[in-house]
Amino acid sequence: MAFRAIARTHHCNQLRVSNAGESVALAGWVQTPRRASNKLSFVPLKDFTGTTQLVVRSSSALEGLDKLPSQSVVLIEGQVNKRSDKQINKSLDTGEIEVDVKSYTLLNQATNLPFNPHDESIKEDLRLQYRYLDLRRKFLTDNLRKRSAVTHTIRNYLHDRHFTEVETPILLKSTPEGAREFLVPTRNHVKAPTFYALPQSPQQPKQLLIASGATDAYFQIAKCFRDEDGRKDRQPEFTQLDIELGFVSGAASQDAATSGWNMGGEQVRNLIEGLIRQLWREYQRTELESTFKVMKYRDAMNKYGSDKPDLRFGLEIALASMSADGNSQTRGLVYRPSRDGRLDGDFLKNHPGCSQITEEQKCNLDVQEGDIVWLEELPTNPEGGGTGLGALRLKLGEQLGLLSNPDAYAFVWIVEFPLFTRADEDKEFLSKGRWSSTHHPFTAPYAEDISLLKENVSLVRGQHYDLVLNGVELGGGSVRIHDANLQLKVFKDVLELTDDEVDRFDHLLVALKSGAPPHAGIALGLDRLVAIMCNTSSIRDVIAFPKSLNGMDRLFKSPSGTTDDILKEYNLEAKKVATE
Repeated sequence: MAFRAIARTHHCNQLRVSNAGESVALAGWVQTPRRASNKLSFVPLKDFTGTTQLVVRSSSALEGLDKLPSQSVVLIEGQVNKRSDKQINKSLDTGEIEVDVKSYTLLNQATNLPFNPHDESIKEDLRLQYRYLDLRRKFLTDNLRKRSAVTHTIRNYLHDRHFTEVETPILLKSTPEGAREFLVPTRNHVKAPTFYALPQSPQQPKQLLIASGATDAYFQIAKCFRDEDGRKDRQPEFTQLDIELGFVSGAASQDAATSGWNMGGEQVRNLIEGLIRQLWREYQRTELESTFKVMKYRDAMNKYGSDKPDLRFGLEIALASMSADGNSQTRGLVYRPSRDGRLDGDFLKNHPGCSQITEEQKCNLDVQEGDIVWLEELPTNPEGGGTGLGALRLKLGEQLGLLSNPDAYAFVWIVEFPLFTRADEDKEFLSKGRWSSTHHPFTAPYAEDISLLKENVSLVRGQHYDLVLNGVELGGGSVRIHDANLQLKVFKDVLELTDDEVDRFDHLLVALKSGAPPHAGIALGLDRLVAIMCNTSSIRDVIAFPKSLNGMDRLFKSPSGTTDDILKEYNLEAKKVATE
Protein backbone atom coordinates (compact mmCIF):
# COMPACT_ATOMS: atom_id res chain seq x y z
CA MET A 1 0.00 0.00 0.00
CA ALA A 2 1.48 3.34 -1.04
CA PHE A 3 1.73 5.85 1.79
CA ARG A 4 0.53 9.31 0.82
CA ALA A 5 -0.83 11.43 3.62
CA ILE A 6 -0.41 14.92 4.98
CA ALA A 7 1.20 15.48 8.37
CA ARG A 8 -1.04 15.76 11.42
CA THR A 9 -1.54 19.23 12.83
CA HIS A 10 -2.44 18.29 16.42
CA HIS A 11 -2.31 15.42 18.89
CA CYS A 12 -5.61 13.92 19.95
CA ASN A 13 -5.62 15.55 23.38
CA GLN A 14 -4.69 19.07 22.24
CA LEU A 15 -7.93 20.42 20.86
CA ARG A 16 -10.13 22.70 22.98
CA VAL A 17 -13.07 25.07 22.51
CA SER A 18 -10.61 27.75 21.42
CA ASN A 19 -9.91 25.61 18.31
CA ALA A 20 -13.56 25.61 17.20
CA GLY A 21 -13.91 26.32 13.48
CA GLU A 22 -10.34 25.28 12.66
CA SER A 23 -9.45 22.69 10.03
CA VAL A 24 -7.19 20.04 11.57
CA ALA A 25 -5.49 16.75 10.77
CA LEU A 26 -5.33 14.05 13.46
CA ALA A 27 -3.74 10.60 13.46
CA GLY A 28 -4.18 7.68 15.79
CA TRP A 29 -5.93 4.42 16.57
CA VAL A 30 -9.68 4.14 16.08
CA GLN A 31 -11.65 2.75 19.02
CA THR A 32 -15.00 0.99 19.03
CA PRO A 33 -17.53 3.24 17.19
CA ARG A 34 -20.98 4.22 18.43
CA ARG A 35 -23.63 4.40 15.70
CA ALA A 36 -26.37 6.97 16.23
CA SER A 37 -28.09 6.07 12.93
CA ASN A 38 -27.34 4.70 9.48
CA LYS A 39 -26.01 8.12 8.53
CA LEU A 40 -24.20 9.17 11.70
CA SER A 41 -21.48 7.53 13.83
CA PHE A 42 -19.16 8.64 16.60
CA VAL A 43 -15.64 7.19 16.52
CA PRO A 44 -13.11 7.80 19.32
CA LEU A 45 -9.61 8.44 17.95
CA LYS A 46 -6.76 7.83 20.38
CA ASP A 47 -3.03 8.52 20.47
CA PHE A 48 -0.56 8.59 23.35
CA THR A 49 -1.85 11.97 24.56
CA GLY A 50 -5.53 11.09 24.82
CA THR A 51 -8.77 10.80 22.86
CA THR A 52 -10.86 12.97 20.53
CA GLN A 53 -14.37 12.11 19.37
CA LEU A 54 -14.81 12.02 15.60
CA VAL A 55 -18.18 12.67 13.97
CA VAL A 56 -18.60 10.52 10.85
CA ARG A 57 -21.49 11.42 8.55
CA SER A 58 -22.55 9.24 5.66
CA SER A 59 -20.67 10.13 2.45
CA SER A 60 -18.67 8.37 -0.23
CA ALA A 61 -15.49 10.01 1.07
CA LEU A 62 -15.96 8.51 4.53
CA GLU A 63 -17.27 5.11 3.50
CA GLY A 64 -15.93 2.40 5.79
CA LEU A 65 -14.36 4.63 8.45
CA ASP A 66 -16.89 3.64 11.09
CA LYS A 67 -16.57 -0.02 10.11
CA LEU A 68 -12.80 -0.34 10.52
CA PRO A 69 -11.60 -2.87 13.10
CA SER A 70 -10.76 -1.33 16.45
CA GLN A 71 -7.05 -0.37 16.77
CA SER A 72 -6.70 0.38 13.04
CA VAL A 73 -4.49 3.40 12.34
CA VAL A 74 -5.92 6.34 10.39
CA LEU A 75 -5.22 9.94 9.56
CA ILE A 76 -8.27 12.21 9.31
CA GLU A 77 -8.93 15.75 8.18
CA GLY A 78 -11.86 17.64 9.58
CA GLN A 79 -13.27 20.68 11.35
CA VAL A 80 -13.35 21.27 15.10
CA ASN A 81 -16.86 21.97 16.40
CA LYS A 82 -18.03 22.99 19.86
CA ARG A 83 -20.40 20.51 21.49
CA SER A 84 -23.72 21.61 22.90
CA ASP A 85 -23.90 21.78 26.70
CA LYS A 86 -25.87 18.52 26.85
CA GLN A 87 -23.25 16.67 24.78
CA ILE A 88 -20.18 17.70 26.80
CA ASN A 89 -18.19 14.70 28.04
CA LYS A 90 -16.52 15.73 31.30
CA SER A 91 -14.47 12.53 31.45
CA LEU A 92 -12.39 13.68 28.45
CA ASP A 93 -10.01 16.65 28.33
CA THR A 94 -11.38 17.21 24.82
CA GLY A 95 -14.96 16.65 25.94
CA GLU A 96 -16.17 20.11 24.93
CA ILE A 97 -15.36 19.62 21.24
CA GLU A 98 -15.62 17.05 18.47
CA VAL A 99 -14.13 16.82 15.00
CA ASP A 100 -16.43 16.60 11.99
CA VAL A 101 -14.48 14.34 9.59
CA LYS A 102 -14.18 15.49 5.95
CA SER A 103 -11.74 12.82 4.71
CA TYR A 104 -9.56 10.03 6.02
CA THR A 105 -6.60 7.86 5.05
CA LEU A 106 -6.24 4.31 6.28
CA LEU A 107 -2.60 3.99 7.40
CA ASN A 108 -2.78 0.41 8.66
CA GLN A 109 -5.68 -1.90 9.34
CA ALA A 110 -5.58 -3.99 12.53
CA THR A 111 -6.40 -7.65 11.95
CA ASN A 112 -6.71 -10.68 14.21
CA LEU A 113 -5.79 -8.94 17.46
CA PRO A 114 -5.33 -11.44 20.32
CA PHE A 115 -7.27 -9.18 22.69
CA ASN A 116 -8.64 -5.69 23.10
CA PRO A 117 -5.98 -3.67 24.95
CA HIS A 118 -8.65 -2.09 27.15
CA ASP A 119 -10.11 -5.41 28.33
CA GLU A 120 -9.08 -5.50 32.00
CA SER A 121 -9.84 -9.24 32.31
CA ILE A 122 -6.85 -10.29 30.17
CA LYS A 123 -4.21 -12.16 32.17
CA GLU A 124 -0.80 -10.56 32.60
CA ASP A 125 1.19 -13.30 30.82
CA LEU A 126 -0.81 -12.71 27.63
CA ARG A 127 -0.45 -8.95 27.99
CA LEU A 128 3.33 -9.34 28.33
CA GLN A 129 3.42 -11.52 25.21
CA TYR A 130 1.79 -8.69 23.24
CA ARG A 131 3.20 -5.81 25.26
CA TYR A 132 2.96 -3.37 22.33
CA LEU A 133 -0.83 -3.79 22.51
CA ASP A 134 -0.87 -3.62 26.29
CA LEU A 135 0.99 -0.30 26.19
CA ARG A 136 -2.00 1.28 24.46
CA ARG A 137 -3.73 1.34 27.83
CA LYS A 138 -3.82 4.88 29.20
CA PHE A 139 -2.61 3.68 32.60
CA LEU A 140 0.64 2.31 31.17
CA THR A 141 1.10 5.17 28.71
CA ASP A 142 0.76 7.69 31.53
CA ASN A 143 3.22 5.71 33.68
CA LEU A 144 5.90 5.75 30.98
CA ARG A 145 5.48 9.47 30.39
CA LYS A 146 5.65 10.15 34.13
CA ARG A 147 8.80 8.03 34.37
CA SER A 148 10.37 10.08 31.58
CA ALA A 149 9.43 13.34 33.30
CA VAL A 150 10.73 12.16 36.69
CA THR A 151 14.04 11.11 35.13
CA HIS A 152 14.31 14.53 33.46
CA THR A 153 13.73 16.28 36.79
CA ILE A 154 16.35 14.10 38.49
CA ARG A 155 18.93 14.96 35.86
CA ASN A 156 18.20 18.68 36.11
CA TYR A 157 18.34 18.58 39.91
CA LEU A 158 21.77 16.92 39.91
CA HIS A 159 23.22 18.97 37.04
CA ASP A 160 22.17 22.13 38.88
CA ARG A 161 24.29 20.90 41.80
CA HIS A 162 27.35 20.38 39.58
CA PHE A 163 27.10 16.61 39.29
CA THR A 164 28.70 14.85 36.33
CA GLU A 165 26.74 12.13 34.57
CA VAL A 166 29.11 9.31 33.64
CA GLU A 167 28.36 6.00 31.94
CA THR A 168 30.17 3.02 33.43
CA PRO A 169 30.83 -0.34 31.73
CA ILE A 170 28.11 -2.93 31.24
CA LEU A 171 30.61 -5.71 30.51
CA LEU A 172 32.60 -6.17 33.71
CA LYS A 173 34.47 -8.74 35.75
CA SER A 174 32.78 -11.24 38.05
CA THR A 175 33.43 -10.37 41.70
CA PRO A 176 31.86 -11.83 44.88
CA GLU A 177 29.61 -8.94 45.94
CA GLY A 178 26.65 -10.91 47.30
CA ALA A 179 24.16 -11.66 44.51
CA ARG A 180 24.09 -14.04 41.56
CA GLU A 181 25.48 -12.53 38.38
CA PHE A 182 24.66 -12.95 34.72
CA LEU A 183 27.72 -14.17 32.83
CA VAL A 184 28.46 -13.31 29.19
CA PRO A 185 30.80 -15.73 27.37
CA THR A 186 33.45 -14.36 25.03
CA ARG A 187 35.39 -15.78 22.09
CA ASN A 188 38.64 -14.38 23.53
CA HIS A 189 39.81 -17.64 25.08
CA VAL A 190 42.92 -19.74 24.74
CA LYS A 191 42.04 -22.97 26.50
CA ALA A 192 39.27 -22.34 29.01
CA PRO A 193 36.14 -20.23 28.34
CA THR A 194 36.23 -16.62 29.54
CA PHE A 195 33.31 -14.51 30.69
CA TYR A 196 32.24 -10.97 31.35
CA ALA A 197 29.75 -10.35 34.14
CA LEU A 198 26.84 -7.94 33.84
CA PRO A 199 27.10 -5.49 36.77
CA GLN A 200 24.91 -5.92 39.84
CA SER A 201 25.50 -2.19 40.23
CA PRO A 202 28.17 0.32 39.13
CA GLN A 203 29.59 0.14 42.67
CA GLN A 204 33.25 -0.46 41.89
CA PRO A 205 33.48 1.74 38.75
CA LYS A 206 31.96 4.70 40.57
CA GLN A 207 34.37 4.31 43.50
CA LEU A 208 37.26 4.22 41.04
CA LEU A 209 35.84 7.31 39.35
CA ILE A 210 35.88 9.24 42.64
CA ALA A 211 39.40 7.93 43.33
CA SER A 212 40.49 9.32 39.95
CA GLY A 213 39.55 12.88 40.87
CA ALA A 214 37.85 13.41 37.49
CA THR A 215 34.74 14.36 39.47
CA ASP A 216 33.73 14.30 43.11
CA ALA A 217 29.99 14.31 42.35
CA TYR A 218 28.93 11.48 40.02
CA PHE A 219 25.54 10.18 38.98
CA GLN A 220 24.13 7.79 36.44
CA ILE A 221 20.73 6.39 35.49
CA ALA A 222 22.21 2.91 35.48
CA LYS A 223 21.08 -0.45 34.17
CA CYS A 224 21.82 -3.22 36.68
CA PHE A 225 21.49 -6.99 36.50
CA ARG A 226 20.93 -9.64 39.16
CA ASP A 227 20.04 -13.27 38.64
CA GLU A 228 17.43 -13.33 41.41
CA ASP A 229 14.11 -15.07 41.85
CA GLY A 230 11.22 -12.99 40.53
CA ARG A 231 8.86 -10.94 42.69
CA LYS A 232 6.47 -8.12 41.95
CA ASP A 233 9.19 -5.64 43.00
CA ARG A 234 12.12 -7.42 41.30
CA GLN A 235 13.35 -7.75 37.74
CA PRO A 236 16.52 -9.45 36.47
CA GLU A 237 17.41 -6.14 34.82
CA PHE A 238 16.44 -2.95 36.57
CA THR A 239 17.29 0.74 36.66
CA GLN A 240 18.72 2.69 39.55
CA LEU A 241 19.73 6.25 40.22
CA ASP A 242 23.37 5.80 41.16
CA ILE A 243 25.21 8.52 43.07
CA GLU A 244 28.68 8.89 44.58
CA LEU A 245 30.20 11.88 46.38
CA GLY A 246 33.84 12.50 47.22
CA PHE A 247 35.21 14.29 50.28
CA VAL A 248 32.20 13.46 52.45
CA SER A 249 32.18 14.02 56.19
CA GLY A 250 33.38 11.19 58.39
CA ALA A 251 31.11 12.15 61.28
CA ALA A 252 27.70 13.71 61.76
CA SER A 253 27.07 17.38 62.40
CA GLN A 254 25.35 18.31 65.65
CA ASP A 255 21.99 18.77 63.89
CA ALA A 256 22.26 15.40 62.14
CA ALA A 257 23.31 13.62 65.33
CA THR A 258 20.32 15.11 67.15
CA SER A 259 18.02 13.56 64.54
CA GLY A 260 19.64 10.14 65.01
CA TRP A 261 22.09 10.28 62.08
CA ASN A 262 25.30 9.61 64.02
CA MET A 263 27.69 8.72 61.20
CA GLY A 264 29.26 10.15 58.06
CA GLY A 265 27.60 10.65 54.69
CA GLU A 266 25.35 13.51 55.81
CA GLN A 267 25.82 15.18 52.40
CA VAL A 268 24.19 12.16 50.73
CA ARG A 269 21.24 12.33 53.10
CA ASN A 270 20.66 16.04 52.48
CA LEU A 271 20.98 15.61 48.70
CA ILE A 272 18.46 12.76 48.53
CA GLU A 273 15.94 14.37 50.87
CA GLY A 274 16.05 17.51 48.73
CA LEU A 275 15.54 15.49 45.55
CA ILE A 276 12.61 13.52 47.00
CA ARG A 277 10.95 16.70 48.26
CA GLN A 278 11.24 18.27 44.81
CA LEU A 279 9.80 15.19 43.08
CA TRP A 280 6.86 15.03 45.49
CA ARG A 281 6.22 18.74 45.17
CA GLU A 282 6.27 18.61 41.36
CA TYR A 283 4.48 15.33 40.67
CA GLN A 284 2.51 14.40 43.80
CA ARG A 285 1.46 17.96 44.69
CA THR A 286 2.62 17.29 48.26
CA GLU A 287 4.95 19.20 50.57
CA LEU A 288 7.00 16.70 52.57
CA GLU A 289 8.55 17.26 55.97
CA SER A 290 11.81 19.21 55.91
CA THR A 291 13.79 16.34 57.47
CA PHE A 292 13.01 12.63 57.22
CA LYS A 293 12.89 10.46 60.32
CA VAL A 294 15.92 8.35 61.28
CA MET A 295 15.56 4.97 63.01
CA LYS A 296 18.10 2.42 64.17
CA TYR A 297 17.91 -1.04 62.63
CA ARG A 298 17.48 -2.56 66.11
CA ASP A 299 14.48 -0.33 66.87
CA ALA A 300 12.89 -1.04 63.49
CA MET A 301 13.17 -4.80 64.02
CA ASN A 302 12.02 -4.70 67.65
CA LYS A 303 9.07 -2.31 67.24
CA TYR A 304 7.91 -3.11 63.71
CA GLY A 305 9.39 -6.53 62.96
CA SER A 306 10.98 -5.29 59.74
CA ASP A 307 14.04 -3.43 58.49
CA LYS A 308 11.58 -1.74 56.09
CA PRO A 309 8.98 -0.50 58.60
CA ASP A 310 5.69 0.93 57.43
CA LEU A 311 5.15 3.92 59.72
CA ARG A 312 1.74 4.91 58.38
CA PHE A 313 0.10 3.18 61.36
CA GLY A 314 0.90 2.17 64.93
CA LEU A 315 0.36 -1.37 66.26
CA GLU A 316 3.90 -1.44 67.59
CA ILE A 317 5.45 -4.69 68.78
CA ALA A 318 6.57 -4.62 72.43
CA LEU A 319 8.87 -6.60 74.70
CA ALA A 320 6.88 -9.21 76.64
CA SER A 321 9.68 -11.01 78.50
CA MET A 322 13.39 -11.78 78.41
CA SER A 323 15.05 -15.16 78.78
CA ALA A 324 17.11 -15.83 81.89
CA ASP A 325 20.37 -15.94 79.91
CA GLY A 326 19.54 -12.76 78.00
CA ASN A 327 20.11 -14.40 74.59
CA SER A 328 16.46 -14.41 73.54
CA GLN A 329 13.37 -12.34 74.08
CA THR A 330 9.65 -12.77 73.65
CA ARG A 331 7.93 -9.92 71.87
CA GLY A 332 4.21 -9.39 71.57
CA LEU A 333 1.66 -7.72 69.30
CA VAL A 334 -1.63 -6.71 70.91
CA TYR A 335 -4.88 -6.20 69.00
CA ARG A 336 -7.61 -4.37 70.93
CA PRO A 337 -10.96 -4.33 69.06
CA SER A 338 -12.27 -1.32 70.99
CA ARG A 339 -9.20 0.69 70.00
CA ASP A 340 -8.12 -0.70 66.64
CA GLY A 341 -11.42 -1.61 64.94
CA ARG A 342 -13.06 -4.91 64.07
CA LEU A 343 -11.44 -7.79 62.21
CA ASP A 344 -13.43 -10.31 60.21
CA GLY A 345 -13.79 -13.83 61.59
CA ASP A 346 -11.74 -15.48 58.86
CA PHE A 347 -8.67 -13.44 59.77
CA LEU A 348 -8.89 -14.41 63.44
CA LYS A 349 -9.51 -18.02 62.49
CA ASN A 350 -6.38 -18.09 60.33
CA HIS A 351 -4.29 -16.12 62.84
CA PRO A 352 -5.37 -17.28 66.33
CA GLY A 353 -3.74 -15.52 69.25
CA CYS A 354 -1.78 -17.31 71.97
CA SER A 355 -3.74 -19.48 74.41
CA GLN A 356 -1.59 -18.72 77.46
CA ILE A 357 0.29 -15.67 78.67
CA THR A 358 2.29 -15.09 81.85
CA GLU A 359 1.56 -12.37 84.38
CA GLU A 360 4.88 -10.70 83.48
CA GLN A 361 3.90 -10.64 79.81
CA LYS A 362 0.43 -9.29 80.64
CA CYS A 363 2.00 -6.47 82.62
CA ASN A 364 4.67 -5.57 80.06
CA LEU A 365 2.19 -5.59 77.18
CA ASP A 366 -0.59 -3.79 79.09
CA VAL A 367 -3.10 -6.48 78.11
CA GLN A 368 -6.78 -5.92 78.86
CA GLU A 369 -9.74 -8.27 78.82
CA GLY A 370 -10.87 -8.93 75.24
CA ASP A 371 -7.44 -8.26 73.72
CA ILE A 372 -5.90 -10.74 71.31
CA VAL A 373 -2.16 -11.25 71.73
CA TRP A 374 0.43 -12.81 69.44
CA LEU A 375 3.85 -13.75 70.84
CA GLU A 376 7.11 -14.65 69.12
CA GLU A 377 10.44 -15.72 70.58
CA LEU A 378 13.33 -13.89 68.93
CA PRO A 379 17.08 -13.44 69.44
CA THR A 380 18.01 -10.48 71.63
CA ASN A 381 20.19 -9.10 68.85
CA PRO A 382 17.88 -8.72 65.81
CA GLU A 383 18.93 -10.37 62.59
CA GLY A 384 17.60 -10.62 59.05
CA GLY A 385 15.02 -8.43 57.39
CA GLY A 386 11.79 -9.34 59.16
CA THR A 387 9.99 -11.39 61.77
CA GLY A 388 6.72 -13.29 61.91
CA LEU A 389 5.16 -10.56 64.05
CA GLY A 390 6.30 -7.98 61.53
CA ALA A 391 4.50 -9.80 58.72
CA LEU A 392 1.41 -10.19 60.92
CA ARG A 393 1.46 -6.49 61.77
CA LEU A 394 1.25 -5.61 58.07
CA LYS A 395 -1.65 -8.03 57.57
CA LEU A 396 -3.45 -6.44 60.52
CA GLY A 397 -2.86 -2.98 59.10
CA GLU A 398 -4.29 -4.05 55.76
CA GLN A 399 -7.32 -5.76 57.33
CA LEU A 400 -8.06 -2.72 59.49
CA GLY A 401 -7.85 -0.34 56.52
CA LEU A 402 -4.81 1.49 57.87
CA LEU A 403 -2.89 1.34 54.57
CA SER A 404 -5.56 2.72 52.25
CA ASN A 405 -4.62 6.42 52.26
CA PRO A 406 -2.78 7.01 48.94
CA ASP A 407 -1.54 10.41 50.14
CA ALA A 408 0.23 9.15 53.29
CA TYR A 409 4.00 9.18 52.83
CA ALA A 410 6.05 7.91 55.77
CA PHE A 411 9.72 8.28 54.86
CA VAL A 412 12.36 6.94 57.24
CA TRP A 413 16.11 6.32 57.13
CA ILE A 414 17.18 3.03 58.70
CA VAL A 415 20.71 3.20 60.12
CA GLU A 416 23.14 1.28 62.33
CA PHE A 417 22.79 -2.00 60.48
CA PRO A 418 25.18 -4.75 61.55
CA LEU A 419 28.09 -4.58 59.12
CA PHE A 420 28.22 -8.37 58.77
CA THR A 421 25.54 -11.05 58.87
CA ARG A 422 25.10 -14.67 58.03
CA ALA A 423 23.96 -15.02 54.41
CA ASP A 424 20.31 -15.40 53.44
CA GLU A 425 19.33 -18.78 52.04
CA ASP A 426 19.37 -17.57 48.43
CA LYS A 427 22.96 -16.30 48.84
CA GLU A 428 24.36 -19.11 50.99
CA PHE A 429 26.09 -20.65 47.96
CA LEU A 430 28.24 -17.51 47.71
CA SER A 431 29.21 -17.18 51.38
CA LYS A 432 29.87 -20.90 52.00
CA GLY A 433 29.24 -20.57 55.71
CA ARG A 434 31.35 -17.43 56.13
CA TRP A 435 30.27 -14.00 57.27
CA SER A 436 28.72 -11.92 54.50
CA SER A 437 28.36 -8.16 54.15
CA THR A 438 24.93 -6.83 55.07
CA HIS A 439 25.22 -4.16 52.36
CA HIS A 440 28.38 -4.87 50.37
CA PRO A 441 32.03 -5.47 51.31
CA PHE A 442 33.02 -1.83 50.67
CA THR A 443 30.90 -0.35 53.49
CA ALA A 444 32.88 1.41 56.20
CA PRO A 445 32.43 0.41 59.85
CA TYR A 446 31.73 2.98 62.54
CA ALA A 447 35.12 4.33 63.55
CA GLU A 448 34.54 3.39 67.19
CA ASP A 449 33.70 -0.20 66.16
CA ILE A 450 36.89 -0.96 64.20
CA SER A 451 38.45 -2.69 67.22
CA LEU A 452 35.50 -5.10 67.27
CA LEU A 453 36.63 -6.51 63.91
CA LYS A 454 39.01 -8.61 66.02
CA GLU A 455 36.89 -9.07 69.13
CA ASN A 456 33.25 -9.55 68.07
CA VAL A 457 32.34 -9.16 64.40
CA SER A 458 28.60 -9.49 65.05
CA LEU A 459 28.58 -6.20 67.01
CA VAL A 460 30.28 -4.07 64.32
CA ARG A 461 27.93 -1.43 62.91
CA GLY A 462 28.14 -0.30 59.32
CA GLN A 463 27.87 3.30 58.10
CA HIS A 464 25.02 2.08 55.94
CA TYR A 465 21.67 3.78 55.39
CA ASP A 466 18.46 2.60 53.73
CA LEU A 467 15.66 4.94 52.68
CA VAL A 468 12.23 3.40 53.28
CA LEU A 469 8.81 4.68 52.24
CA ASN A 470 5.59 3.03 53.44
CA GLY A 471 7.32 -0.30 54.01
CA VAL A 472 9.18 -0.27 50.68
CA GLU A 473 12.95 0.12 50.42
CA LEU A 474 13.58 2.89 47.91
CA GLY A 475 17.33 2.48 48.04
CA GLY A 476 20.41 2.21 50.14
CA GLY A 477 23.92 3.50 50.42
CA SER A 478 26.90 3.83 52.69
CA VAL A 479 30.11 5.56 53.53
CA ARG A 480 32.83 3.55 51.77
CA ILE A 481 36.10 2.16 53.03
CA HIS A 482 38.74 4.39 51.44
CA ASP A 483 41.76 2.86 53.20
CA ALA A 484 43.28 -0.09 51.33
CA ASN A 485 44.60 -1.76 54.50
CA LEU A 486 41.18 -1.72 56.17
CA GLN A 487 39.53 -2.97 52.98
CA LEU A 488 42.03 -5.84 52.76
CA LYS A 489 41.43 -6.68 56.42
CA VAL A 490 37.69 -6.94 55.78
CA PHE A 491 38.26 -9.15 52.74
CA LYS A 492 40.72 -11.52 54.41
CA ASP A 493 40.09 -11.54 58.16
CA VAL A 494 36.32 -11.06 58.33
CA LEU A 495 34.83 -12.30 55.06
CA GLU A 496 37.59 -14.91 54.77
CA LEU A 497 37.90 -14.52 51.03
CA THR A 498 40.36 -16.82 49.34
CA ASP A 499 43.46 -15.38 47.70
CA ASP A 500 41.79 -15.89 44.33
CA GLU A 501 38.69 -14.00 45.47
CA VAL A 502 40.79 -11.14 46.87
CA ASP A 503 42.74 -10.94 43.60
CA ARG A 504 39.45 -10.23 41.80
CA PHE A 505 39.34 -6.93 43.73
CA ASP A 506 42.95 -6.03 42.98
CA HIS A 507 41.98 -3.05 40.81
CA LEU A 508 40.05 -1.52 43.73
CA LEU A 509 42.79 -2.11 46.30
CA VAL A 510 45.42 -0.54 44.05
CA ALA A 511 43.14 2.47 43.41
CA LEU A 512 42.59 2.98 47.15
CA LYS A 513 46.38 3.10 47.58
CA SER A 514 46.62 5.78 44.89
CA GLY A 515 45.11 8.60 46.92
CA ALA A 516 41.36 7.89 47.14
CA PRO A 517 39.42 10.54 49.11
CA PRO A 518 36.70 9.71 51.66
CA HIS A 519 33.56 8.97 49.68
CA ALA A 520 29.97 7.83 50.09
CA GLY A 521 27.02 7.17 47.86
CA ILE A 522 23.60 5.73 47.38
CA ALA A 523 21.50 3.94 44.79
CA LEU A 524 17.75 4.53 44.53
CA GLY A 525 15.63 2.00 42.69
CA LEU A 526 14.13 4.12 39.91
CA ASP A 527 11.56 1.45 39.02
CA ARG A 528 10.27 1.25 42.61
CA LEU A 529 10.33 5.01 43.06
CA VAL A 530 8.26 5.65 39.92
CA ALA A 531 5.89 2.77 40.76
CA ILE A 532 5.09 4.41 44.09
CA MET A 533 4.62 7.78 42.40
CA CYS A 534 2.24 6.10 39.92
CA ASN A 535 0.37 4.37 42.77
CA THR A 536 0.98 0.84 41.49
CA SER A 537 2.30 -2.12 43.47
CA SER A 538 4.22 -3.71 40.57
CA ILE A 539 7.34 -2.27 38.97
CA ARG A 540 6.32 -4.05 35.75
CA ASP A 541 3.70 -1.32 35.34
CA VAL A 542 6.40 1.33 34.92
CA ILE A 543 8.78 -0.63 32.65
CA ALA A 544 8.13 -0.64 28.91
CA PHE A 545 9.14 -4.26 28.29
CA PRO A 546 9.39 -6.10 31.61
CA LYS A 547 10.14 -9.73 32.30
CA SER A 548 7.56 -12.01 33.89
CA LEU A 549 7.74 -13.17 37.51
CA ASN A 550 9.99 -16.09 36.55
CA GLY A 551 12.33 -13.89 34.51
CA MET A 552 10.95 -14.84 31.09
CA ASP A 553 10.54 -12.31 28.30
CA ARG A 554 7.20 -13.35 26.81
CA LEU A 555 7.44 -10.90 23.92
CA PHE A 556 10.94 -11.65 22.64
CA LYS A 557 10.85 -15.26 23.86
CA SER A 558 14.04 -15.11 25.87
CA PRO A 559 16.14 -16.51 27.36
CA SER A 560 16.50 -19.07 24.60
CA GLY A 561 18.92 -21.75 23.51
CA THR A 562 21.41 -21.54 20.68
CA THR A 563 23.10 -23.89 18.24
CA ASP A 564 26.08 -26.17 18.94
CA ASP A 565 28.08 -24.33 16.27
CA ILE A 566 27.72 -21.02 18.09
CA LEU A 567 28.58 -22.63 21.43
CA LYS A 568 31.79 -24.03 19.95
CA GLU A 569 32.94 -20.48 19.12
CA TYR A 570 32.87 -19.80 22.85
CA ASN A 571 34.48 -23.12 23.75
CA LEU A 572 31.23 -24.15 25.43
CA GLU A 573 29.15 -27.28 25.25
CA ALA A 574 25.49 -27.79 26.07
CA LYS A 575 24.60 -30.71 28.31
CA LYS A 576 21.14 -32.13 28.63
CA VAL A 577 19.66 -31.85 32.10
CA ALA A 578 18.56 -35.20 33.47
CA THR A 579 14.86 -35.32 34.24
CA GLU A 580 13.19 -37.67 36.66
